[in-house]
Amino acid sequence: MRLGGRLAAAIEIIEDIHTRHRPAADALKDWGLSHRFAGSGDRGAIGNIVYDALRRRRSAAWMFQSDAPRALALGALLLEWDMNLADIDAALAKDDFSPPPLTDEERRALAENRLEDAPDPVRADCPDWCIPSIQAAFGADWVEEAAALASRPPLDLRVNPLRASRERVLQEIERSGAGPARIAPYGVRIPPIRGSGRHPNVQAEPGFRKGWFEVQDEGSQLTAALAGATAAMQVLDYCAGAGGKTLSLSAAMENGGQLFAYDAEKARLAPIFERLRRAECRNVQVTARADELEPLAGRMDLVVVDAPCSGSGTWRRRPDAKWRLTARQVEVRLSEQVEILQRASRFVKPGGRLVYITCSIFPEENSVQIRNFLDANADFAAVDAEALWRDRFAAHAAHCRTSDPGLLLSPRLTGTDGFFFAMVQKAG
Repeated sequence: MRLGGRLAAAIEIIEDIHTRHRPAADALKDWGLSHRFAGSGDRGAIGNIVYDALRRRRSAAWMFQSDAPRALALGALLLEWDMNLADIDAALAKDDFSPPPLTDEERRALAENRLEDAPDPVRADCPDWCIPSIQAAFGADWVEEAAALASRPPLDLRVNPLRASRERVLQEIERSGAGPARIAPYGVRIPPIRGSGRHPNVQAEPGFRKGWFEVQDEGSQLTAALAGATAAMQVLDYCAGAGGKTLSLSAAMENGGQLFAYDAEKARLAPIFERLRRAECRNVQVTARADELEPLAGRMDLVVVDAPCSGSGTWRRRPDAKWRLTARQVEVRLSEQVEILQRASRFVKPGGRLVYITCSIFPEENSVQIRNFLDANADFAAVDAEALWRDRFAAHAAHCRTSDPGLLLSPRLTGTDGFFFAMVQKAG
């Protein structure tokens, strides 16, 4: 397929996403199944247009003064593919499967609506309802921070030090353009793709099958490192899910101590068993049964809560979620977080620590939750998260944004997804 045909397909898929209110991944998968003639390169390029259109939805709609799927897809090419009108005209003219050429009205709209003149919410490419939360999180930098969440993401890997060194992994995947992550000591980064490019399928690499590395955003790696798990500890990963942070904690503990991985939903835990086997993590016990945790109450040196949240920090990777998220959904998450924090705190021993992590940038899910927890639990006190950061990542102190009483990571500041980290300690 040429670009014109790919553009037409992207417009069709965006229309499907909008009319059926469905995740982009599902719409792309269904289109691929019904158009089997499209090769993997075609599907990748079409996916790029769709995701770019969703990331830059407000910017594209402003430029064309229309939020129709055609306007969003064309806007994606102009905003993220380094194309101009002449490039698009030429691409459409060469392909019989192209959508109709640009109209005079579209050209006039583009000439009259320069993005640099757009209102702040447009340049931020975010929904109006969540702007107060983003402003509360980032202050005067909120537009630039939100815009960074509308950029293409890198592909980050975490080297498993139980099985390999970072140098060895970099040699294994050197053709991918990978390099060391900026901050995470075991991080590897493959830069964001450009145009119709695709990230390599790193899970097909022999090193992945040998357990040398896992796919994990650098921000997730940093929050796991800040937790400070060691081989002498008893640790509970209370919302383990598929096990990304469980593996990070196990490696930090050098297969010593004891690590318990729990999730209330058994289905979410399903991938963890193969991941633990591949990584040769031998100090982990996995359970989805709350009653099996009862003997651990008041005995854990460290409890890590990677709480369910809005996912607003992952909008680079899941831009469709940005437009499907509602204030009501955030309210439900807030209630869940309060309950989870209270339940998880029961397992902390005197002198032990509780870590709270989200992949959200909203203060109500982050610093506000921790302050409320501390108000309700006088036997816990905040640990200086900024001092933890300086201790572990001294060379990157300037990349630390405090969000009292925790830290906030973001694409613009740390080059990661958006994450919140806070630690509290129980009185001894």
